[in-house]
Amino acid sequence: MDPLTQGLVGATAAQSGADKDKLRPAAFTGAISAMIADLDYYIHIPSDPLFNIEIHRQFSHSFIFIPVGALIASVLLWWLLRKYLSFKELYFYSILGYATAGLLDTFTSYGTQLFWPFLDTHFAWNLISVIDPIVTFGLILFIGFAFQKKEKKYVWIAGGWLSFFLLFGWIQHQRAESAAKSLADSRGHTIEKMVVKPTIANQLLWRVNYISDDKIYTDAVRTGLISGIDIYEGEYAPRIIIEEEFSGFEGTIMYKDLLRFKNLSENFLIRHPDQPEVIGDARYSMLPTELIPLWGVKTDTTQTENHLPFLYFRDASEEVRESFMNMLLRK
Repeated sequence: MDPLTQGLVGATAAQSGADKDKLRPAAFTGAISAMIADLDYYIHIPSDPLFNIEIHRQFSHSFIFIPVGALIASVLLWWLLRKYLSFKELYFYSILGYATAGLLDTFTSYGTQLFWPFLDTHFAWNLISVIDPIVTFGLILFIGFAFQKKEKKYVWIAGGWLSFFLLFGWIQHQRAESAAKSLADSRGHTIEKMVVKPTIANQLLWRVNYISDDKIYTDAVRTGLISGIDIYEGEYAPRIIIEEEFSGFEGTIMYKDLLRFKNLSENFLIRHPDQPEVIGDARYSMLPTELIPLWGVKTDTTQTENHLPFLYFRDASEEVRESFMNMLLRK
């Protein structure tokens, strides 16, 4: 999730294991420890753009790295907090905070390699958006009360607030998935693979992608708060099969990069409709009914021994925002 929410959840976890007189330093420790995990975002190899995408939410978010990450956080925080906490206490609160980083991100849609290096699987439960202002506001409020009043009851309320929205997200996800399967059935499609995930900053409007007969479909499902399902049918496009379309380039850096991007994109690969040389991730777009990818790699068959450029295609125009809000608000 976003760094602020990540820090707030880390603070909640650390405070849950702290005595009343240690709530404030515990909160600070947990918050910083949770956010440190996302420093992997800044690890780059300039000549290999995909490296940063692969490394993000990898080793630093895995279960096996929690003791190491917490130790790094403890060492960095020791000179600031040594007057308030022993190193043993500091390390304990750091572990509680750092442990939330990978788990919390797993509830979002991007995916986290929790069992690296034993598995390279990206776990993504798709229950909450990477940015959810309602969740974040509640955490700010209750953690703020706990910090100011030194009362642990607010810590449990903060945990309950987060748990409620994760449970609500699970219910909404199930409803959206059920509606999407019914839509596919009505089209006579056999689903080979499906991804259902919330759109930005809400748990009402969901993006559905599924693969059927080597085509990728995208639709939007609005689940509402309690009842009512609205479906906004979207686009479809041929799925790009790297092993077939680029078989003549096997063994080249370009081909290897395409396979890496295939793995990162869970094989939801399409061509950008306006830039056919770009292979994009069909799971992400500005609008849930469109297959204009948010990002992709640009192929150049005359430069097969160079790493592929990684490009972004964000369009936050007024027209796009209006279309999104119309679906979200059922207009």
